[in-house]
Amino acid sequence: MSKIVLQTPISDADIESLSVGDIIYLDGHLVTARDDVHHRLLKQERALPVDLAGKAIFHAGPIMKKIQEKPGRYEVVSIGPTTSMRMEAYEKEFIRRTGLKLIVGKGGMGPQTTEGCRIYKAIHAVFPGGCAVLAATCVEDVESVEWLDLGMPEAMWILRVKEFGPLIVSIDTKGNNLFEKNRRAFEAQKDVVLEEICRHVDYFG
Repeated sequence: MSKIVLQTPISDADIESLSVGDIIYLDGHLVTARDDVHHRLLKQERALPVDLAGKAIFHAGPIMKKIQEKPGRYEVVSIGPTTSMRMEAYEKEFIRRTGLKLIVGKGGMGPQTTEGCRIYKAIHAVFPGGCAVLAATCVEDVESVEWLDLGMPEAMWILRVKEFGPLIVSIDTKGNNLFEKNRRAFEAQKDVVLEEICRHVDYFG
């Protein structure tokens, strides 16, 4: 199977054939957008300084280092994913308002995001936790930063990336949610497993 590499701007056709569990990579632009960015757009009604249509966002709070020889320029030290569920209350509307096509983060997201991805044709993908330095090596350039007044972790960092990944598709455009699917499978097995464990383990109540 050939490597799947999405290129920004991402179209509906680029992602409609993807399914949960697929492994993909990203070329092009990746913009960090965490809690405060979502809050500013949806609660404070402030227009985003970056056009996210067809783009990808990363739930991440990077560590950046100023390049002394180039005033105003930065390089990435590490960029690990933030728990995506923190944005669950906002993400469906964020997708609708921005037209973004790929959300990258850590862990799964819930039913509202799943519905948003189905209706507005977007996907959520998981970047492996604990690989923040690896992620930094996929960043070719830090093109600019917006809303730095929010602080380094919450600002919008506009990154140009090359084969950023691996990313595991956790929500697809068809409304499938990998984490919910796994949860149901584990629940179905739980009683049988617990019964077997209790046959071999005793304890004081």
